[in-house]
Parts: sequence; C-alpha cells; structure tokens
Amino acid sequence: MFKEIKEINSRPSPFQFYTADELWTNEHTSKQMLKYHINEAIDVSSRNKIFIERSVEWIVSYFGVDNKTEIADFGCGPGLYTTRLAERGAIVTGIDFSESSLKYAKQTADKKGLKINYVHANYLDFETPDSFDLIIMIMCDFCALSPEQRNNMLSKFNSLLKPDGSVLLDVYSLNSFNQKEESASYELNQLNGFWSPDDYYCFVNTFKYEKEKVILDKYTIIEESRKRVVYNWLQYFSKNSLRNEFEKNGFKVEELYSDVAGKAFSSESREIAVVAKKL
Repeated sequence: MFKEIKEINSRPSPFQFYTADELWTNEHTSKQMLKYHINEAIDVSSRNKIFIERSVEWIVSYFGVDNKTEIADFGCGPGLYTTRLAERGAIVTGIDFSESSLKYAKQTADKKGLKINYVHANYLDFETPDSFDLIIMIMCDFCALSPEQRNNMLSKFNSLLKPDGSVLLDVYSLNSFNQKEESASYELNQLNGFWSPDDYYCFVNTFKYEKEKVILDKYTIIEESRKRVVYNWLQYFSKNSLRNEFEKNGFKVEELYSDVAGKAFSSESREIAVVAKKL
C-alpha cells in the first residue's frame, strides 16, 4: 500500500508522458468531453456561446474572411468555430482526435447545409496537400503540447500556410501560472463520473514546475478491475517566450491580444492570443 501511494504521488519530468488518447479516443471520456463542449453557458472544454460569437466576428473582420478564405481549425471539437466560419462563407477544414465530437460537428453541418471538411486525426499527425490562408488553434490547445511537439506543430503550420498566411492561437500566461498552487486530493467518482461509468477513486495531484513554467494535473483513476493514469500538461508563456517559439519556426508575430476576440493585451490577462504571419 505504501509503495502504491508513493507511486500515485510521484512527480514525473515535464512532459514525460503523453496520454491524450485517454481523453479523446476513450469512448466514455470523449462523450463526457462533448457534453462540456456543447454546454453553451460554461467555459470548460470550449468558451461560452457569447464569447464564441464575438470571437468569430472579430476573426472575420481582422482577417477579412470571405468565400475565398481557406481556414483550418486544429482541435475543432464539435465545430463551434468551424460551423460559424463556414456560415460566413469561409472554406473550412476541421481536424480533431475525438470521434464523438466530429460526429456532432458533421451532424450540425448537415442540418445547416454547410460543406465542411472534417478530418478524424490526431492533429500532430495530420497531413494534407491543401494549403490555407488561416490556421486557428483555440482554447489553449498549444499549451498541452511538449516543446518538441510545439515546434513540430509550428513547422507543420508553416508548411500548410499559403504565402502570407496567418496563425491565430491562444495560450495561458505567466500571470495565470503564478496563481496556481500544488495540491493533492482524492474523490470517489471525481467529476461526477467523468472517467468511467463504473465506480472509481480518482487521485488528483497538481505539480508546479517553476523553472519550466509548466503545470501538471495528474489523474490516477482506480477502478475495481484496472488502474489508469492521465497526465494533463500545460505550458505557460510570457510574451517573449511565445514570440521566440514562433520566430524560430519561420513566423513573424504581428499582434498579441488578451484573447481570441481581439481584446487589447494586458499584463493582468490570464491568457495571450497571438497573430503570427508566415515569413
């Protein structure tokens, strides 16, 4: 028992493990994630409906989106942005790991008579001969990737963009990092049965990596017949560290904002949105 508890509370190296499939390809958890996505009143898996509408209007205005604009949404989920951008005339591709989310997105597109190209894939592995005017990655997905994965992602974006194409994505700021604290807890059926339809105990360890500016939420899920560990990594950024990552991968940072709806940048903001152009 002592050895087991010690293992549960052990601190891995930053980004040592990658377990995204437990969230996005597991049948039960992917359906739970979808419920959070399509709840229009909360900011959990997606922003709330009012923010998304405001964000899309800003994107259309800022990037001059029209019926010739080709957009790729990496981590599109149930199509909350892709649907709205397609309604405004854009030619849209959505890429996502979750079969449940894409099924919902496709059903929405069919109901609205929208032609949207949805691709079921881990966006780290996504390849296409198509090229895009704009690539978006929203809800701080970029933060969940390791340094190597982020570099690969930016390199992929660069190769997929047309000349003068742009990227829009958001990340968590150091202001947000400074408000985080380490903790440890456990709960029966944590998050109201999010991890399994059967009873389970979930041990949650939050680790803070001061040097690397990384937070880990480590979930150890123990059911009667099995044990799983899910690692939710988040990288936090300063303006300079974000700018450096883009510039070393062939981008020029055009603007920094406090969110993907174009709110003016503030040092107090918990997020940073970046608009970067392919060189």
